[in-house]
Amino acid sequence: MSISVKWQGGKAFEATSSTGHKVMMDASKEVGGEDKGSRPMELLLMGLGGCSGIDVILMLEKGKQDVKDCQMEITSERADSVPAVYTKIHLHFKVFGSDLNQKKVARAVELSAEKYCSVSKMLEKTAEMTHTYEIVEV
Repeated sequence: MSISVKWQGGKAFEATSSTGHKVMMDASKEVGGEDKGSRPMELLLMGLGGCSGIDVILMLEKGKQDVKDCQMEITSERADSVPAVYTKIHLHFKVFGSDLNQKKVARAVELSAEKYCSVSKMLEKTAEMTHTYEIVEV
């Protein structure tokens, strides 16, 4: 995997993945950016949500669960000093579906956190990681 990052002027950078997808990053206006894109630290949490979400959906589909939607709310805390790494990260999954098996949902969330999600495993080196879930019958 390779990523190229190109300066766009000011404090903005555009990243291009090896698959050709682009992401704009920028700093806040308070530090001289123009707010043209997400902050790099926000992208880490977005990546965590995507990674965990893919894991959970794959496992629930294999478990023949009728998932209609899966959403995550991710909250975090960062260190007060530089580097301001994440010190606490919490993922709350909302899994929507019909007759979902609670044990299968719980196991999918647990396996993603403890075994499969590469982003989660990397971030747990500096942050206390916690996960919760709820099932919404639709």
